[in-house]
Amino acid sequence: MLDKVSVQRKSVPTYCYNCVAGPDLMCVTVEDGVAVSVSPNHAGVGIHPADGRPCVKAYGLVQKTYNPNRVLTPMKRTNPKKGRHEDPGFVAISWDEALDMVAAKLRSLREAGLLNAQGMPRLAATFGHGGTPANYMGTLPALLAAWGPIDFSFGSGQGVKCVHSEHLYGEYWHRAFTVCADTVHTNFIVSFGTNVEVSGGPCAVRRHADARVRGIKRVQVEPHLSPTGACSAQWVPIRPKTDPAFMFAMLNVMLHEAPRAALDLDFLRSRTASPYLVGPDGYYLRDPDTAKPLIWDTLSGGPVPFDHASAVPALEGSFTVTRAISQLPDGETATHDSAPARPSFAVLVDAMAPYTPDWAAQVCDVPAATIRGVALEYLENACVGQTIEVDGKTLPFRPVAVTLGKTVNNGWGAYECCWARTVLATLVGALEVPGGTLGTTVRLNRPFENRLKSVKPGVDGFMNAQMNSTTKGKWADKPKGRNAHTTLIPIVGDSSWAQALGPTHLAWMFLKEAPGEWEAPEPPDVWIAYRTNPAVSFWDTSQLTDNMAKMPFVVAFAYTMDETNHMADVLLPEATDLESTQLIRAGGTKFVEQHWAHHGFVLRQPAVEPMGESRDFTWITTELARRTGLLEGYNKAINRGAALVPLKGEGFDFSLAEDQAHGVDEIWDAVCKAATASLTGGSEVKDLDWMKENGFFVVPFTRDDWYLHPTMVEQNLRYELPYQERLMRVGEELGRRLHEAGIYWWDEQLEEYQGIPHWHDVPGRWVKAVEKAGADPADFPFWGITTKTMPYTTGNNAGIPLMNEVAGNLRGHGSVIINASSARKLGIQDGDRVEVSSVVGSTRGKAALVQGCRPDTIVIPGQFQHWKTPFAKDLAFPSLNAISQMSLDLTDATGSGADVVRVAVRKLDVGEEP
Repeated sequence: MLDKVSVQRKSVPTYCYNCVAGPDLMCVTVEDGVAVSVSPNHAGVGIHPADGRPCVKAYGLVQKTYNPNRVLTPMKRTNPKKGRHEDPGFVAISWDEALDMVAAKLRSLREAGLLNAQGMPRLAATFGHGGTPANYMGTLPALLAAWGPIDFSFGSGQGVKCVHSEHLYGEYWHRAFTVCADTVHTNFIVSFGTNVEVSGGPCAVRRHADARVRGIKRVQVEPHLSPTGACSAQWVPIRPKTDPAFMFAMLNVMLHEAPRAALDLDFLRSRTASPYLVGPDGYYLRDPDTAKPLIWDTLSGGPVPFDHASAVPALEGSFTVTRAISQLPDGETATHDSAPARPSFAVLVDAMAPYTPDWAAQVCDVPAATIRGVALEYLENACVGQTIEVDGKTLPFRPVAVTLGKTVNNGWGAYECCWARTVLATLVGALEVPGGTLGTTVRLNRPFENRLKSVKPGVDGFMNAQMNSTTKGKWADKPKGRNAHTTLIPIVGDSSWAQALGPTHLAWMFLKEAPGEWEAPEPPDVWIAYRTNPAVSFWDTSQLTDNMAKMPFVVAFAYTMDETNHMADVLLPEATDLESTQLIRAGGTKFVEQHWAHHGFVLRQPAVEPMGESRDFTWITTELARRTGLLEGYNKAINRGAALVPLKGEGFDFSLAEDQAHGVDEIWDAVCKAATASLTGGSEVKDLDWMKENGFFVVPFTRDDWYLHPTMVEQNLRYELPYQERLMRVGEELGRRLHEAGIYWWDEQLEEYQGIPHWHDVPGRWVKAVEKAGADPADFPFWGITTKTMPYTTGNNAGIPLMNEVAGNLRGHGSVIINASSARKLGIQDGDRVEVSSVVGSTRGKAALVQGCRPDTIVIPGQFQHWKTPFAKDLAFPSLNAISQMSLDLTDATGSGADVVRVAVRKLDVGEEP
């Protein structure tokens, strides 16, 4: 009889942050040193909004860890030629050789000077989607801080895969890098392509499910029936890129059909720029003595400064102001006598008058009755005048919200959508209050960890705005990065996140060809790539791959071989999700719908030993700091907080010695102690061992801190809506600076700087792009769009078989989704191989025939068409990225573009290559 074999089993708490909806709590079951399964962390019940449940991506981490295709030793390139069809000739080398090679290259950069002759950083770095890599790169931020100027211009999909315009305008208008509905309290949501059931993670899925149980109604407006549309009460199949017209029509109904009493007039008077008087030149009329914007006081019957204590401002009417000034571009001032004036709210009312539901119906291909019905239902559910008690405070209760998805939020039309969405909230007082439209976090303003503390009084009664200067003598005529974010995009600012939110495709495009009036940038001497594969995830992947091959020296942190690290000179295998250590923030308010009732910290720890020669990222970073002579600066950066929190604070000091290299556990032990001490005022200090056993440490986060409204009231500030006087001035200044420099290729983008946005033929821009490419638009009759799926969204999971197996349950996975009636006209049956082509190129896949898609639209889910990534390359899935245009003509004023392209579809003949 055989003896029973004893199995050593343990459960290791950790987190998943494979997308921006994290962190999600989870546990890893380990048997005899081998990870065998992932499960919820039930200690998160009542703390984590999904009660400690991760999404499907987390369940692929075991397979990810033991992937036989992993790069498990450092490697170097032996073929100096780069390109898709060149064999890199990678050979295995030791860590010493790899690190010495990288360090020597970095030291040579410092010796030559951190900036090249063009004033551009010699070192560039690209990280993956939405900041998710930062939660796995250990102490690399400390090394980057110690280094000096780095070019983060080369994007991996920013500006097209993120909700780009929302990032910029959201932070400008209400300190919101991302925006969501207050799903816990709201009753009615109008979602323009926000696929929250897919990209919102388990927290959003759980919250929306709970909300449906209590009776919430969500209207999903998008060209195809996504999982979110399928879970909604109503689906409205809108023509692609006509969302601004739909929202303008909603504004028209609320301003021209509904009674004024249905709006939150008190909110408009006291918390917005609605009463500010607009003069004949389009700028605010201002008090000659104080330069403060004027309002018309209905009590005194005359103009007074906006902050006049006892005034009751007029929102409508026409007035004459005896004497006033206006502030024009470049510090110029105009003086006005007997000036005609109107409140900006009245200007808004007039501007929206032409955009009736009947007009929008023709643009959007949506019945006017549907548009009118959505607008009236939004208004009926707004509960204007009602209040709710939150954490002992009485706050306005406005349970309606409008949310925007990434294609709506990017490229031409995005400014109009972001503006209209935010004005829809302001009209009923539903901005930053319970039930309404909320911001979640900040990244362009500081401090990052608390958006409420980022609010500071600025000019004219609004929040401060950290914009890049456009005034003469202060404008950055020489870009500091290859995407020229400080030169072209004032609203993005110049914080550590700003570079990656500039027009990142320009950095790639200009490596090939720059406009005649623009100095073509030289590629960086060294490019670092981590958790990113822009050769698959960006537009026009063929062009981008060719441009990538021009990088002189590439350091890639490699998981498996892929399309991007195919161009690398050195591959460094870092320990993956279940093999390494890092502490990150959890809770509070974060991306998507990560509103927690707690906040604190969660630990990622090694559930198993690293495979092969892979190493913890913090170990790699420390070694590079030591070998490049940056160890002291690196340790100083860690002590300052570059690894999460400052290690010294009131009542505690866990600072590391700055003249020596520290081990991984030593560093994170100090961070754990400082983090918990800072959170509790020093009353509780938890070390690394405690965090390893417990997984996370949190304290209550008051729900009223979800809302910006109390902070705005406390500081007596107004939202800079509906009229955009400051942006109008900035746009005029930017145009002057560019023209003074002989630059005219950005002129179309300058047209976006308007006080009140107006409709322009947004979808027509894509038709014109086809014509400009020398093709006939009639040859490309379909709109091509893409959509996310939960197993893959923002995660690097294309090479994990389990994700493909799970995704096989999703309609259209790996296929070209096409309306059944449109397919029949083309002789296409379900499962047929088809080719989708644009002026850029073509992509091929199986046809998936559905009813839930507009007849003029095809949908290609996900980002595939791999040619190097193991397993993924054998799937033969299509990708919209391969055929999307990377074009100045399709770039808006924020530097973003949209996942939209005009395409043709044909059935492949028998015998054509798959």
